[in-house]
Amino acid sequence: GFLYKTITLDGETYAYSVFVPPEYTPERAWPVILFLHGSGERGSDGFLQTEIGLGSALRRNYRRIPAIVVMPQARPDNSWVGPMGAMAMACLEATLREYRVDSQRVYLTGLSLGGQGAWYLAAEHPERFAAVMPLCGFSDLDGRSALAGRIAGRVKGMPIWCFHGEADTAVPVTKTREMVELIRRAGGAVRYTEYKDAGHGIWDRAYGDPAVWDWLFAQRLGAPDSAPASPDTERPGA
Repeated sequence: GFLYKTITLDGETYAYSVFVPPEYTPERAWPVILFLHGSGERGSDGFLQTEIGLGSALRRNYRRIPAIVVMPQARPDNSWVGPMGAMAMACLEATLREYRVDSQRVYLTGLSLGGQGAWYLAAEHPERFAAVMPLCGFSDLDGRSALAGRIAGRVKGMPIWCFHGEADTAVPVTKTREMVELIRRAGGAVRYTEYKDAGHGIWDRAYGDPAVWDWLFAQRLGAPDSAPASPDTERPGA
């Protein structure tokens, strides 16, 4: 289930949650997912971030997601760029030490503000993550488009599957389209699902799709995407 944890970094103590499958046993190595929440779940209680997105998917059907899931919580008025990103990585590393894990199967995902964070942390730590799944995230990181290009260059070798709603009014769909184009231009292969007529809240749809988890758990660190990139789903001709 969901466990409450704390970590102290640079004199600041942060609360976070870790989901450990009821079937967990140290007899085998488990995959690990780092989940970055959106702007509405920022705070300091250590638990709000489990109520939307991946936490909801785990409550609905945790057996579909047989992994240890690390859920840090960013402070109000912060993004995952900078100190909160470092805190998230510290939570991940603490979890990797505490449990028996498969270091070749550590994954990264996030939604909205956390989708931005997923792009950023994947580029900062490409040697740590076997695959990344950003949902409805910013790609230009506060308008610095040159940084988006650098991110694309650093993540181009990673298995990536990103998602966005065509009618998103919170984060324009062009943000993900542009990132996909940058990665492809850099020589990378990226999967992209664009949900036709969907708005911002696509996470239940993406995290509720068994095919997403089948793909994710097939990825291994340093290996190319386990299946060749398919045409963009729900965007014929894209």
